[in-house]
Amino acid sequence: MPGSGLSAGSGLFFATYFMSTPAYRVRPADFADPADAAAAREVRRVVFVIEQGVPESLEIDGRDAGAVHALAFADDGSAIGTARLLPGGKIGRVAVLAPWRGRGVGAALMRCLLDAADAHGWDEIVLHAQSWTVGFYEKLGFVIEGDEFEEAKIPHRRMVRRRGGICGS
Repeated sequence: MPGSGLSAGSGLFFATYFMSTPAYRVRPADFADPADAAAAREVRRVVFVIEQGVPESLEIDGRDAGAVHALAFADDGSAIGTARLLPGGKIGRVAVLAPWRGRGVGAALMRCLLDAADAHGWDEIVLHAQSWTVGFYEKLGFVIEGDEFEEAKIPHRRMVRRRGGICGS
């Protein structure tokens, strides 16, 4: 991820991060790797374009190359979730395939990106949460800021997590 200061191979975080459970594993992804890029794009296509009706022209925004990505895989190797962290500290494109929701995949993806943000020293992480997901992000230390707004014709809330947002550290 040239020029962004974010790298799948050179950061403090990426050298050691790997999370696994009996049913799935989460790891940092490298969008320069065609397999990782295709896996993330397919999960996002299913969740955002097919399920939620987001136009593909909005979902593909040209910002993936400069972002940190996380991918979740089932034990059979199929991609089941993804999320990204843009330079400067904005998380987005958090997507988990329907059969895997409610099983900790989204939280594991978020922890992966929050660890990356902490490694970069960012004191504030921002995201635009679909309004129905606010409770999920609150459990991860995010707080609502501002009024509800529409993005891709879906109600959203701006949420912020400041360093130490989960345990105050």
